[in-house]
Amino acid sequence: MATSELATKLDPPVNLSRDHFLGDPEAEITLVEYGSYACKYCHAAHEVIATLRDRFGDRLNYVFRQLPIKGSEFARPAADLAEFAARKGNRFWKVHNALMNRGPDFEDGDLGSIAKDFNLEIDDDADADVLEAARARVDADRRSARQSGARMTPTFFINGRRYEGAWDETALTEAMIGSLGHRIHGATLNFVRWGPSTGLLLLLSSVLAVVLMNSQAAELFSALWEKRVGIQFGDGGFFLTLRDWIDHALLSVFFVVVGLEIKREFTVGHLATKRAAALPIAAAIGGMIVPALIFYLVTNGTSISKGWGVPIATDTAFAIAIIVLLGARVPVELRVFLTAAVIVDDLVAIGIVALFYSSAIHLEFIAASVVITIALAAFNRWNVYRPLPYVIAGVLLWVCVHESGLHATLAGVIIAIFTPTRPPGNLRALLSQAENILLYETKRSGEEVLRHGPSEPSIQALDTLFGRIESPADKLLRNLEPWSSYVVLPLFAFANAGVTFSSDVITGHSSMFAAIMLGLIVGKPVGIIAAASLAVLTGLAIKPSAYSWRQLAGAGALGGIGFTMSLFIAAQAFPVPSDFAAAKVAIFAASLLAGMIGILILLPKSSSQTEESIPPAEIIAGSEA
Repeated sequence: MATSELATKLDPPVNLSRDHFLGDPEAEITLVEYGSYACKYCHAAHEVIATLRDRFGDRLNYVFRQLPIKGSEFARPAADLAEFAARKGNRFWKVHNALMNRGPDFEDGDLGSIAKDFNLEIDDDADADVLEAARARVDADRRSARQSGARMTPTFFINGRRYEGAWDETALTEAMIGSLGHRIHGATLNFVRWGPSTGLLLLLSSVLAVVLMNSQAAELFSALWEKRVGIQFGDGGFFLTLRDWIDHALLSVFFVVVGLEIKREFTVGHLATKRAAALPIAAAIGGMIVPALIFYLVTNGTSISKGWGVPIATDTAFAIAIIVLLGARVPVELRVFLTAAVIVDDLVAIGIVALFYSSAIHLEFIAASVVITIALAAFNRWNVYRPLPYVIAGVLLWVCVHESGLHATLAGVIIAIFTPTRPPGNLRALLSQAENILLYETKRSGEEVLRHGPSEPSIQALDTLFGRIESPADKLLRNLEPWSSYVVLPLFAFANAGVTFSSDVITGHSSMFAAIMLGLIVGKPVGIIAAASLAVLTGLAIKPSAYSWRQLAGAGALGGIGFTMSLFIAAQAFPVPSDFAAAKVAIFAASLLAGMIGILILLPKSSSQTEESIPPAEIIAGSEA
């Protein structure tokens, strides 16, 4: 789902005519550091850089750019002094080394002493232009840091790409020599940070499934998903088909993520206030009611009408991927609106599946599910933050919900609701405590023999401190979100998107085909726009002026990209293979057309970005730069 948009490339690139560098200009490795002379972490890194230069020799070209930290009265004057030295006799590196050796805890008179040692006393009249140029260079480096995504010191770039690992010699060496593991890690980060990556992966999985279903491997491919897998218990056991494991178990992970995201949005996110939440919630409700009504009316109350839930859902990955690809043509506020609306959409969809598309109900398992849910609520109430009780209860809940006849993915939403949140810890206190532990271990390692690294109690204490930085809900979301986006959803598409394209698929399903097409292409945008307009006209919500009603209509059109969620509901609504196959073709066609219509509406640059709405009736151990 969400991905980081922080820049990862050096901007501007190294320019040897202006940058300060040590080493061969033609070296195969260029290491750039954004640092500050008043940053204690930069001083620690300074020793590592010296070791790396000894090790790599002519293979390494080291570049230093200024990023004075906040909170120090000496940071900016020290940077200005180094740049002044560069323009007065090309003595940058000598002064740089002196500043690193003297700091980071400068005292009054330290900078003046260094300036005197290098005969750099400033004459306000004679050196005014030189000093102004030095200060301009520091300002330029700071702008470069912002453009490059450097938010703290030190920040390193290796051959133009921001390095995000540890600062020790071994980790930096592995990154600079480009080990296979580091290259894979870098490529993975590049892909994940690319906004449309989830949508692209879904598309590739779906295309591959369709290709296989229309090839000679079709029979083998279909049989694969019907293979039963499970656990044997004596004469009994728990077995599901491979497709059911994906649709009922793995997809529960996706709904845990959806539940956690909407929980975050309603507590500290974009839906935290009634006014902010009203517009996307109203749009989501309208975008579900109208398509469902269209489907039911078109199918005229026949047996096909039970599929009314198919056109109510929106595929988050594809819709957001298109918005990201459109770039600056789509305001950030519109992206927030659509994301919030589809999250509400997904959550309601799982409730609809649980209520209307479940099999025979077994009350004893429902009772067991209620008991486990009460236990989860009690864990939350009693401030139990350890993950093990929730994991055990979550697994038992999933089994009970599955056996009760309700759709097992409902367990994912329940787990998300009762995963505890808590206020973040005092970051300053936590960092001070961690620093105290590390200083203690550093002192011990220097005094004792036969010791390598920190002791086990210290490591456990550091783990506890790290765990206090974020709540269990935030941690679970951070860990599960990549698996949901890059494993669960593509696997679901691969298992369910395969369909054989032939005229026989459509034969006898014309009303279903028309109902799904009209529901997604017409019902979705009409419902979203109508409900949003009504919410604004009645004063329940205010449309942000950052996007126009035309752009909101474009987002509504993108809401017609049902795909993953529509396939999910169709699989429950149409157990007959021929019905499901026809539904899949209709969903594919409708989603493709809805995406194209949304792009056509959003593509023109808006001349009314400030159009009025209808009136109502950084963190790891480092220094912040």
